[in-house]
Amino acid sequence: MKKIIIILFSTALVFSACSILQTITNVSRLKFKLDSVNSFRVNGISINNKSKLSDFNTFDVLKLSSALASGELPVSFNVNIAAANPNDGTGGYPATDLKLKSFPWELYLNGKKTISGNIDEPLVVPGIGEQKIISLKIEMDLLEFFENRGVEEAVNLALKLGGKQGSTTNVQVIASPVLETSFGDLAYPEPVKIVDHTFR
Repeated sequence: MKKIIIILFSTALVFSACSILQTITNVSRLKFKLDSVNSFRVNGISINNKSKLSDFNTFDVLKLSSALASGELPVSFNVNIAAANPNDGTGGYPATDLKLKSFPWELYLNGKKTISGNIDEPLVVPGIGEQKIISLKIEMDLLEFFENRGVEEAVNLALKLGGKQGSTTNVQVIASPVLETSFGDLAYPEPVKIVDHTFR
């Protein structure tokens, strides 16, 4: 009887270890990529359809000048991150939904660290072979991190990021994802640098 208990216990340990290993493998396949930046506003002014300072009307220029004169340039925008969960039941991996419990992040603009934050609530990345968009809502004072810029330079920086011809090339997000599993929370062993040209 004692031998049977030992065998059953050993079998359970092996099964548990295999299940944990499979879970870790599935979790490790979740990748992220910077998808887009949108809804960019500078001191309340939408710049999505603007590409240069002359695209602003007189009232907008006065509004921007007033903000800069007070030593600030508030901006708001969304940084959208695509999460890809390839655990769709093909390629020898079981179909697995992954729950992102926490997503502490730091935002870098032009290589400079700016603000940090986290997602408001957990979200599920389904194992259906489709991407899930994680939208980070950003509100910050651009001049707090990019000082000594005149009206034109400050606005051009904003246009470079979120204007009509804006690009995500100069945007990076460093995140430390934490996923909820049946065996407890699993944190990535090191931060993930999220960029716009490849999943990581």
